[in-house]
Amino acid sequence: MEANRQNYEAAESKAMKLTIAQLGQPVLRKAAAAVTAEDFRSPEFQQLLRDMKETVAAEKGAGLAAPQVFAGQRVFLALTELSDENDAPRQYVVFINPRIVAVSDETKLGWEGCLSFAELLVRVRRHLAVRVEYYNELGELRTIELEDFPARVIQHEYDHLDGILTIDRAASTHDIIKASELDTVLDEEKKPAAG
Repeated sequence: MEANRQNYEAAESKAMKLTIAQLGQPVLRKAAAAVTAEDFRSPEFQQLLRDMKETVAAEKGAGLAAPQVFAGQRVFLALTELSDENDAPRQYVVFINPRIVAVSDETKLGWEGCLSFAELLVRVRRHLAVRVEYYNELGELRTIELEDFPARVIQHEYDHLDGILTIDRAASTHDIIKASELDTVLDEEKKPAAG
């Protein structure tokens, strides 16, 4: 683990924005491979993590999975805390070889976007709370419990590692809309039912 820390700290810090795979790219439909101990030690893997952070921050996303940047490894970044300040920097947590080990019984429908098809929103039912075991970028085993929006982000990104997209979880095509039409849909849903 100390070697991982030294590699992480010594690695070149320059990051670049990566290309995001778009709907239709085969990489989005493939299950990702586990990150090995050898991967943790590699400068290339640490560079991938830095590049993913740069990419998700530039896109102002809530999360980003490795398959979305054409890397078939079980790793994603996710927001686990939301700031009330609009211009506060987003703090992403790195989840390597994550496992969702517990979920709440309670679920909720919610609209989700995805950087791989940003023009769409999909209404998806998710568990309100999750517990996740994962390794951080230093190879340290961690456990985190999350609720509400951060729990939704975790489930969304976790699905990417198994080649599952939000459109696969939509109950019907009525739950897939153009992102620019969200306000219209929400206004319509607030109207009382006729009859």
